[in-house]
Amino acid sequence: MLSSRPVLTILLLIASNTFMTIAWYGHLRFKDMAHLKNLGLFGTILISWGIALIEYCLMVPANRLGAASHGGPFNMWQLKLIQEVVSISVFVVFTLLFFKTDHLRWNHAVGFVFLLLAVYFFFKK
Repeated sequence: MLSSRPVLTILLLIASNTFMTIAWYGHLRFKDMAHLKNLGLFGTILISWGIALIEYCLMVPANRLGAASHGGPFNMWQLKLIQEVVSISVFVVFTLLFFKTDHLRWNHAVGFVFLLLAVYFFFKK
């Protein structure tokens, strides 16, 4: 049975990266929302910061739970690579759902294969 620390770490990373992706890219859809389409840059930054605060409230515990230096299962290299793979995966889902003009292409799939190879080598003892 899987230990709860690695699973919880990954679930928190997924949640935090979802909020971060929304904070970084969600405002690009404000033009399609009647109540936000005329919001200036400063207002957009404030909304993004508020969303990013939620991301930090999830990311910090994820890193503490996952880090070997705090009793977790992952060394720093592994923890960062997991975060990057989760981040890109969340970004792909977000982009495909909310930005219908951008498409997943064969070269993106090849890039993901290389990321999976990176995961393999980072976790190889």
